[in-house]
Amino acid sequence: MKQRTALDILKMGHNVFLTGPAGSGKTFLLNQYIGYLKGKNIGVAVTASTGIAATHMNGQTIHSWSGLGIKDVFTEADFSKLKSRHFIKQRLKKTKVLIIDEISMFHAHQLDIVNSICKRFKEPFLPFGGLQVILCGDFFQLPPVAKYGRKACFVIESGAWAETNPKICYLEEQHRQEDKKMLKILNDIRSRTCDTETMGMILSRENQPIKNSIAPTKLFTHNANVDAINDFELQKIEEEPREFHMTSTGIENLVNTIKKGCLAPEKLILKKGAVVMFVKNNFERGYVNGTLGKVTGFEESGLPIIQTLLGKTIIAIPEKWSIEENDVTLASVTQVPLRLAWAITVHKSQGMTLDAVEMDLSKSFEYGMGYVALSRVRRLDGIKLLGINEVALEVNPIVFDLDRELEKLSDINSSEVDEMGWLGKRKKQKEFVEKNANSKKPPKTG
Repeated sequence: MKQRTALDILKMGHNVFLTGPAGSGKTFLLNQYIGYLKGKNIGVAVTASTGIAATHMNGQTIHSWSGLGIKDVFTEADFSKLKSRHFIKQRLKKTKVLIIDEISMFHAHQLDIVNSICKRFKEPFLPFGGLQVILCGDFFQLPPVAKYGRKACFVIESGAWAETNPKICYLEEQHRQEDKKMLKILNDIRSRTCDTETMGMILSRENQPIKNSIAPTKLFTHNANVDAINDFELQKIEEEPREFHMTSTGIENLVNTIKKGCLAPEKLILKKGAVVMFVKNNFERGYVNGTLGKVTGFEESGLPIIQTLLGKTIIAIPEKWSIEENDVTLASVTQVPLRLAWAITVHKSQGMTLDAVEMDLSKSFEYGMGYVALSRVRRLDGIKLLGINEVALEVNPIVFDLDRELEKLSDINSSEVDEMGWLGKRKKQKEFVEKNANSKKPPKTG
């Protein structure tokens, strides 16, 4: 499905599962729709299963937004306690559209609880209380984390999924990879057709240097060594350190949520010569989340000057990450949008676009880990492979079968929308806006 068709379906008010390969523009499309809803004065809750994903869209975790928190079971006492919270009641009253990004990492039973919470505050006999629900993600990427020996179940196995019956929008356009070999590798992993040719292309990058002036980011499957490597490399540089401290405003627990998710450290220590990456998208200033660079100095006010891998010089001006709800900023943090980038974990790389990566997949332990790592990179020659095991290229057989079915359903939905014609689509979209737009209060006078 093309992005414009998926946007038409969203604007008609359908419940949607927005999916597609890494780099197909899912988050970009969500941001388009969020802007559209705000322009029409329709209350939208922007959430994600992880704090990192939520900060990409100025949202919050679904756990925080819904009041679910860290609970795996929600009792009647929990529901009663939640109903006594005025801000939850007001939040759900204003909300007409609920977006949950990175849904692949959300548990089935958690989605069922969120469904029940919404019903308690809105229409009790409608899925999610009558909200338009948009689930977004790719099941080939990292799955839910299983706790205490409990089996991890994808949201598609939930009762809420069956109730919601989302229309499938499977994006097919590719906006990240620029290399046919890289695209073939990723498509072969998804289709479980990795053969000797595919493996040959991957292994052709084993211990091969990357031709660039900046040390490539090391991508690890485990967290243990990442901070140690970054600190060690920074200490090796014999230059004066500069410190940049995060500032914050708003509700304390939401501020803490942003701090955990934005990837920019509370105290950022830089030196001339440090390898860094930008951790926010700013297309106007010429960087995206994952753009690699090196600190070449500091300008008069002390801000770092970064030369990117592609040779562009950028002054790293502080950026704001915020949690917004119905056009009100509830909390925000401000920091220079950089982190040390000699090393990062595969989990934290999800959502990034990287130019040069030195990756070790020899300790891969989870379906999707190799796919996520490889799909971060634009070109095959941007990879130096340190090691790989059999698990790295494996995909969940359940996900493989599901993906084929999702593609077919998306094709059907695409054809149906095309057959509606321009006037038919516009009529449906107008009806959705008229039904859900919040009335604006007249300005106070006197």
